[in-house]
Formats: sequence, structure tokens, C-alpha cells
Amino acid sequence: MAEPVLTIEHLTKRFGDLEVFRDISLDIHEGEVIVIVGPSGCGKSTLLRCINALEEIQGGEIRLRGELISKDSKHLAEMRQKIGMVFQNYELFPHKTVLDNILLAPMKVQKRPKNEVKEEAIAMLARIGLEEKADSFPRQLSGGQKQRVAIIRALCMHPEILLFDEVTAALDPEMVREVLEVIL
Repeated sequence: MAEPVLTIEHLTKRFGDLEVFRDISLDIHEGEVIVIVGPSGCGKSTLLRCINALEEIQGGEIRLRGELISKDSKHLAEMRQKIGMVFQNYELFPHKTVLDNILLAPMKVQKRPKNEVKEEAIAMLARIGLEEKADSFPRQLSGGQKQRVAIIRALCMHPEILLFDEVTAALDPEMVREVLEVIL
């Protein structure tokens, strides 16, 4: 079997005396879709935040294609570019248009040319039926539209893995289907 894209070995996370999880080990291979299910407060979001080094861990290791993910890594910024994350609350910049929200990271972080990223972003927006919203601001969008824009923003970074943190939790039932179709 091929080397895992993501490896988690004996992961432990605590907030003070509260142990959120202990000794979690997991291998994820290319093409696999993994779902983490559990009650509110059991550590699902915390695990995703640990994978992206947004939370410090107290034990174990997380590796992307064999390379250690750690807050202390000299290559953390490069590693984070390979791990896309879509949050429950969209995290769109309210003062930027849909297109500007999507273009920001590929241009600033990856130093990709604006015309290249813009062409890709417009094509993705068209694919999900939001091309006409490119010049709109987040406040002009529905929750489902904001979440689809957040997914497109993550995809434009060309991540190796994509983490979704309860992306449909705050949506109306009719919006859930639209967002799930974009994820697929």
C-alpha cells in the first residue's frame, strides 16, 4: 500500500487538566474520505485544528507525507498551504468581494499571478452557479453561498488534503444539499 498522505500517531491534546483526547492514531491515504462523528464537545474541531497546527498538542505526532507538522517547524507556512481548512463560520473578509476573498491567499502566499488565479476562481464560481456573485460582498450572500465561496477559496490553494469543520451546521436544510454537492 502507498505511503499515507496524513499520519497521526499517539496524539494527545489537553487544555489544562481537561484531556480532550488521548492516544489517537490514524493513517489517511490518497482518495480516502474520513468522517469524524461524535457529540458536541468531544474534540472533533480540536483534532482538525491540531492537524493544521492551529492548536498545540501535548503528545504524539502528525505528519503530512512523512513531514512533521509542528508549530516549531521552519516550514509550517508551507505545510499549511497543503492543508486546506473550511470552517463552520466561513471566515470570509467582510470588506472584500467574493473574488477578492478567493484571490487573496493564492496571490499573497503562493505568489501566483492574478490573471491565473482569477481565471481559476471564475471557472470554479461558474461551476457552482455563483459566477454572478464575484463582485458581491459576503453580507450580500446567503449562508450556503458564503460556505461555497469558502470552499472555492480553499480549493484555489490546491491543498493536498481538505479539512471541513461542520461546514453545514449553521445552514438551513435546503442549503445543506448545495454545500455537500460542492464538497463532492
